[in-house]
Amino acid sequence: MLKIIALGFSFLALNSAHAMGKAVPDTSLPNVVGEATRARYAKLTDASAKLVDDRGNGFEALYGVRNFRAVLNGVYYRGGANNYYHRTNKRGNENPLPNDGLMNLCEEGFTDAVYLYPTNAGTAPKTTRCRTADGSENVLNYQQITGMDTSNNKKLLTIVQNHLRNERLGGLYMHCWNGWHASGYAAAITLRQFCGFTGEEAAKYWTKNIDKVEVGEHVRTAIRAFKPLPDFSITAEEKAKLCPDPSSLKFR
Repeated sequence: MLKIIALGFSFLALNSAHAMGKAVPDTSLPNVVGEATRARYAKLTDASAKLVDDRGNGFEALYGVRNFRAVLNGVYYRGGANNYYHRTNKRGNENPLPNDGLMNLCEEGFTDAVYLYPTNAGTAPKTTRCRTADGSENVLNYQQITGMDTSNNKKLLTIVQNHLRNERLGGLYMHCWNGWHASGYAAAITLRQFCGFTGEEAAKYWTKNIDKVEVGEHVRTAIRAFKPLPDFSITAEEKAKLCPDPSSLKFR
């Protein structure tokens, strides 16, 4: 199958800006971003569906991730890193993405991946260069931002906003170890910010996507306490294409 959303090295300067969490100019196209990615990952019909399962299987082109789910359909995806269950490079669970996971995200057209825990972050490459299936050059930027530190909320949302406003930036993947707790928090505040989820709706979303592995109330409390920032918003047309329904979590 063809891999998608190619990005040339001519966009490296743009990549550098958004990788640092800085706002970049609005160069969005008239159509809502992410059409090709939505089509490629069409099995993700709701925000709880997984394209890659807990053992890292299900979509070979994304091998190296776990529990891969859509947050903003076609643009922003969440999950974990496949280390403990890796077929050929098994290591401890508390690690960043393996190199083949980074390469596969790059070849799939992703240009940003964010590791939401600090543990062993320095062992992973910060950039991965590749060619997508059509032969175009792409660069995946990989950075560490602690996800459940509320002082980083704006930094995370800035990266999301940049991908929403620039079709050339391709996909965004934010992950923790398993694809449950920290990645769920980042996703939940994104749904509050851009999709109009209430605190309770976002907390229920988080709970539904932790695969019954509870860690107490503190994350749900932080999700409910989050207040959407005035800096970022999307149009009604974008919401209709990108956002899950708050009640059913189905994409429209």
